[in-house]
Amino acid sequence: MPNKKESDTTVSSLPSDESNPTISSTIASTEHSKGNKPLSSARVQIPISYPEDGMLTVEWIQDLTLTFDWSSRNLPPSEFPSVFPVDVFDTLVLTASKILHKEPNCVVIDDFDQDSRVVVVGDVHGQLHDVLFLLRDAGFPSKNCFFVFNGDYVDRGAWGLETFLLLLAWKVFLPHRVYLLRGNHESKYCTSVYGFEKEVMAKYGDKGKHAYRKCLGCFEGLPLASLIGKHVFTAHGGLFRSVSHAPSKKPKGKKKNNVVFNPETNPLSLGSFHELAKARRSVLDPPWNPQLSSNLIPGDLLWSDPSMKLGLSENTERGIGLLWGPDSTEEFLKKFSLKVIS
Repeated sequence: MPNKKESDTTVSSLPSDESNPTISSTIASTEHSKGNKPLSSARVQIPISYPEDGMLTVEWIQDLTLTFDWSSRNLPPSEFPSVFPVDVFDTLVLTASKILHKEPNCVVIDDFDQDSRVVVVGDVHGQLHDVLFLLRDAGFPSKNCFFVFNGDYVDRGAWGLETFLLLLAWKVFLPHRVYLLRGNHESKYCTSVYGFEKEVMAKYGDKGKHAYRKCLGCFEGLPLASLIGKHVFTAHGGLFRSVSHAPSKKPKGKKKNNVVFNPETNPLSLGSFHELAKARRSVLDPPWNPQLSSNLIPGDLLWSDPSMKLGLSENTERGIGLLWGPDSTEEFLKKFSLKVIS
């Protein structure tokens, strides 16, 4: 299994209000926390309902934002179905999944002008309130403000579900202004180890397994990389290998779709955008054994790390992906006329 060199994390409970308030559509004004301004009850919609016409609006997302902000500070995890019912969850995740699965492995973002901004966001790991601050501070997605979220929406933090659902809502509302890439934590392995599965089970109870499976299916559709303005390449892990070498003979007793590569006869080399486009990303846990699979590009893009050592090598510390040196960075930039790897 991949070795992230991370300690196990426990999903902490959401802070609950001492008075144990009854959930209803009318909620008394509540202070977020000491020193913060009161949150008006008029905009807290509980439960959230999906628009009847199926069309999300900026007002709906604003209501969702305020409601998630309030409930995350005042209600225990077990009350989440009363805030965001499972049927609304299903509709949002299905709608977003259909959009995501249609996008290419590497999304191209170049339909902007000189007045536009592209904000690239790294790991947010369930820190809902940090994401809310970021959106307010950087400016909300709009015609001239693009966002590229570079994976790791869940695990570690207590509000991975709210964070992911809010970003999915933005994706549905502005699919060509908000781009959600996949991180290594958008996998069955990581979410079962680092907290997200437990979080979903705590929040949706007897519907938890259903909700978790739906999230995993959505993770499979997340693109692996982006190319911004023809000069900036973004991926959660980094560079990826070429898989164009001819495979060795398949060992006896193995399934036909298992391909064995011999690293001695097939030295590592950088992959191309053509190979990236052909990679199969709909895998929950990208294969990490280069001897048993030809579909190694997703694992490279999600798990690779830069290194001060020259060249390309297997990332033995993680057990998946590559280590790439400064010479590989320079080669990749020159080969594809790029300026930045983010």
